[in-house]
Amino acid sequence: MRNPRNERVSSGIDNAKAERTCILSGGKAAREDFVRLAISPDGLVLPDVHARAPGRGAWIGVSRADLEKALAKGKLKGALARAFKGAPLSIPDDLADRIEQALIRALTERLGLELKSGKLLMGSDRIAQNAREGRVEWLGHAADASEDGARKLDQAWRVGREVEGSGLKGTRLPLDREALSVALGRDNVVHLALNDRGAADRVASLLRRLLYFQGQAAADAAVMDDDNGQAHAAPVTTN
Repeated sequence: MRNPRNERVSSGIDNAKAERTCILSGGKAAREDFVRLAISPDGLVLPDVHARAPGRGAWIGVSRADLEKALAKGKLKGALARAFKGAPLSIPDDLADRIEQALIRALTERLGLELKSGKLLMGSDRIAQNAREGRVEWLGHAADASEDGARKLDQAWRVGREVEGSGLKGTRLPLDREALSVALGRDNVVHLALNDRGAADRVASLLRRLLYFQGQAAADAAVMDDDNGQAHAAPVTTN
């Protein structure tokens, strides 16, 4: 990514919780709820989902459908021109695809890191045991996981958290077992669980952005609240 003329490179100490404004909707939210766009050295507008590229960035907090409408109507081009102060830029026709793939990659990479750190659990029996013992902070199911298998683990999670009857259940991931297996380097990954609150928060944040961009219900990315034993998911504010 390049640094447009007269634009100061970020010091790297920016507060991750600081609000950003969506260039399309005008909505405000914490930066981790939006997707940052930056400019490559040849002027191509690209997703910068980790917000690490130097120089000026533009933030969007809309669904893929809304982004594609804005692109088709020329609204995105105008908003980016203003955001980048007239710097030469080119918007790829497949920008929405690039954003979605970047968000998926960020999620799977994070899951891989949690696996290496020993915080990601796999296998129905292992997850069920940890869930019943109250050691699961987040539970996820592959998109093609069986309803029966998911239901049993959801129930074990509720029992372990002593929240039976609450409706708490794992998140249906926007990835099937094949995609999860490839991403994590394991065979037949159908169910996932995290045994650490910090890891659960990190994964839920990335998953929330992806689900929202895909037009799915972001509230499914639940994390347990240690203070009252209830599930919660921070909303994405874009309008």
